[in-house]
Amino acid sequence: MNNVKKSFSIRDLENLSGIKAHTIRIWEKRYQLLSPERTSTNIRTYSLSSLQKLLNITLLYNNGYKISKIAKLKETDIPLVVREIVAKSSTKNHAINAFKLSMINFDLSLFQNTYNSLLGEKSFREIFWEYFIPLLNELGLLWQTDTISPSHEHFITNLIKQKIYTSTEKLQLMEPINNEKVFVLFLPENEIHEIGLLFINYEILLRGYKTIYLGQTMPLENLVDLQNYYTNIHYVSYFTVVPTKDRLGKYIDDFTVMRDKSNSKLWVLGRQIRHINKEKLPPYIRTFASVEQLSKAL
Repeated sequence: MNNVKKSFSIRDLENLSGIKAHTIRIWEKRYQLLSPERTSTNIRTYSLSSLQKLLNITLLYNNGYKISKIAKLKETDIPLVVREIVAKSSTKNHAINAFKLSMINFDLSLFQNTYNSLLGEKSFREIFWEYFIPLLNELGLLWQTDTISPSHEHFITNLIKQKIYTSTEKLQLMEPINNEKVFVLFLPENEIHEIGLLFINYEILLRGYKTIYLGQTMPLENLVDLQNYYTNIHYVSYFTVVPTKDRLGKYIDDFTVMRDKSNSKLWVLGRQIRHINKEKLPPYIRTFASVEQLSKAL
């Protein structure tokens, strides 16, 4: 347990709970809901149990409980009321908070139990859209503000990848029913952020298309051979970090050379597409603002 983060700043609590630091301080002072410790330089620090308590308070608050009413509950009763709410309706914030705690503590059991509980009511696809995407969207902020370390991010993202792999494998056992396109999914050279691409692969398979998943850091010249085997290839890629802004134009030119006289197309998502002038793109290259937008285009 040496890797477990046991001390949190008020900014950590704000980032993890969504409750502003100013509000947390008011709740402390007015209702004594949390009891921070003080460093030698008089900076507030909070224990893991304080974080857990705040996440439970946040769930109650978001479900219509007034903070004055929550303050009157016995500390041991707060988790019980939370469980009652969760039992009556699958509460999104509770599950996301549980995933966050599993990440903070490197707690595999909590992750699996939360996921399996959701799986009793929802499909993998619903869990990904409703829970994993909001969680992944928060990871960037949590990492940038030093609330979590890269090891936390790798832990949770690899667990999510495992769920994508398991669900994808089931679809791969089925024969494609849409044969007019073949989708080849890859990340550019030196690009390693593949969760989005993995889920897109799942979405495409779900619609009955054949996919060829090539994965991380794939040079364009290595794609040429595929055009000897398939016609009407739709390449799909995710530009999170690369190509960099100054290399995007050359990358598009290099793709044009690579596709030569084939009927291949390139669909692209990711942060870097904001630097692409969509009006100047050739007709065989298309950008998408989100996985959802691409899914609708299938």
